[in-house]
Amino acid sequence: MKALTFSELQEGMELESLEKPPVDRVQLVKYAGASGDFNPLHTVDSFAQSAGLDGVIAHGMLSMGFLGQYVRALVGVNADIKQIKVRFQRMVKPGDVLTCRGKVTALNAEEKTATLDIAAVNQKGETVTAGSAQVKFFE
Repeated sequence: MKALTFSELQEGMELESLEKPPVDRVQLVKYAGASGDFNPLHTVDSFAQSAGLDGVIAHGMLSMGFLGQYVRALVGVNADIKQIKVRFQRMVKPGDVLTCRGKVTALNAEEKTATLDIAAVNQKGETVTAGSAQVKFFE
């Protein structure tokens, strides 16, 4: 993905998407270690089933992390990420393929800032995590 510059952006512009590999159980265990969130809901099927689920679910913050990676890939070293806000809308399960998508919703030429709507969408087309990002360009 080629990093964007402020001069390339237009309000309403759809941005290149980023497809992540399928979420797998090893990734969930690694994320538990990295985040310190060892809730067995994310790693132990029997526990998740006792809570009424089919099996384990991914940490919500994992999909937020994917969106942070996506925004960084979009702007590269051309901008600082000032803020990312999201809402978790659906559970992510092992095997889900998430695609990160974005759209430019506002530009401020004086401050060289952009507001992006961002979302992680699963293979069924369902939005699992959505929100916005604020970035400030250096150019």
